[in-house]
Amino acid sequence: MASPARSAVDPVDEILPPLRMTTLGLQHVLVMYAGAVAVPLIVGRALKLSPEDVAFLISADLFCCGVATIIQSLGVTRWFGIQLPVMMGVTFASVGPMIAMANAYPGPDGARMIFGAIIGAGIIAMLIAPLIGRMLKFFPPLVTGTIILVIGVTLMRVGINWIFGNPVGPTAPKVVDPVAAGWLNQLKDLAGTGVVPALPEGFAPAASVQNPLYARPINIAISGVVLLAILLIARFGRGFVANIAVLLGMLIGAALTIVMGQMTFEKVAEAHWFGIVTPFHFGMPIFDPVLIVTMVLVMIVVMIESTGMFLALGEMTGREVTPRRLSAGLRTDGLGTLIGGIFNTFPYTSFSQNVGLVGVTGIKSRFICVTGGVILILFGLVPKMGAAVESLPTAVLGGAGLVMFGMVAATGIRILSTVDFAGNRNNLFVVAVSLGFGMIPLIAPDFKQWMPHAIHPLIESGILLATIAAVLLNAFFNGTGAGSIEEAKRAASMADH
Repeated sequence: MASPARSAVDPVDEILPPLRMTTLGLQHVLVMYAGAVAVPLIVGRALKLSPEDVAFLISADLFCCGVATIIQSLGVTRWFGIQLPVMMGVTFASVGPMIAMANAYPGPDGARMIFGAIIGAGIIAMLIAPLIGRMLKFFPPLVTGTIILVIGVTLMRVGINWIFGNPVGPTAPKVVDPVAAGWLNQLKDLAGTGVVPALPEGFAPAASVQNPLYARPINIAISGVVLLAILLIARFGRGFVANIAVLLGMLIGAALTIVMGQMTFEKVAEAHWFGIVTPFHFGMPIFDPVLIVTMVLVMIVVMIESTGMFLALGEMTGREVTPRRLSAGLRTDGLGTLIGGIFNTFPYTSFSQNVGLVGVTGIKSRFICVTGGVILILFGLVPKMGAAVESLPTAVLGGAGLVMFGMVAATGIRILSTVDFAGNRNNLFVVAVSLGFGMIPLIAPDFKQWMPHAIHPLIESGILLATIAAVLLNAFFNGTGAGSIEEAKRAASMADH
């Protein structure tokens, strides 16, 4: 009699033996780990935070990933949780706008402004979650594919700068000639005596000498080794090993830099084995209306993508995604984002590579992801793990970033491959012009210098410019017809970034 009872259990609600559940949960964590820790590294360094604060951001991110995952997979009341095998992680869609905010407001105050925008966007996202189904018609694969393509291309700049060096600061391509700097100091001394006129305020020599710290051959070689390792593992690895190719490539790069003496464990040794992730680590958040609007636009795009993901996962697991269940899942995107803002981290969404892992393994139990969420929380409570990730040389991250961010762009191209360009040439205009708008902040970062400063955070992100352009151009050329549900499922089935 036991066998029929066992078979009557819905595979989504099946509770597996503890050891197997832990092993499969850890597998889900490893698949998403590299993507999960990338965003706090990017934003923390863009904010110019101390290594200790960046390590804290990583721990906070892992902790909140776990909390959001448990809420989404397990379900909390009828209002929150899709109750499907979903792993939650920081969305790359939010990185571009957050980098723009960090560049405008660096340091802890900038962090407070970013977290204020995230908290505001999380609250609004929870309120508008039931309306997202009606907004699908504005986001067909033509639009979502274009947006994801721009996200990937925008992020590629981060990965490339990890390899060669940032265009400004200590690793800038050129630095001021010490001879010119010395001459200017002598001139300033003479100006103080009245022999020569006082120098204009802000007068400084231009950078004209090649910087030996930029594009160091050793860094390029390390990034090349990481990239080659990832490609070889992806080509010859099988199953789970292939799915964690990026993580394994980073570990190989880390081992190489340890042997070369570039990576040390001083910060890891100083970090504690256990630490609580405290809310409002940088102080009370600052709520700027323009920044909140910026993040709300990001959340709309995120929830549209989540909708397609949930619908595809529902078909994969055989569990119907009803409008109530869909709203609960999308509302959890907002709740996870709210929790993220409170605990010093970022907007959350379902990780598509983990959805793909469900299809690969054929195991549909949501309790595996609940277990994965518990593991992530435990990781977040071990500061040494955050310190270890923060200690990775940027050259290691560069090789991995080239793959991660390039895969995001490639996913956008895959989604666009489902669009009819031969029968509707206007679709080419939508992609072409939207892509052009997305490139403006990359190619001409000072384009907004004569525009009102208050709207700079809104227009500094190429992702948001591309999103607005794609939605408007698609509506102009193609209207806002119905029937986007099936298209959303098809697009989600192709997403593996």
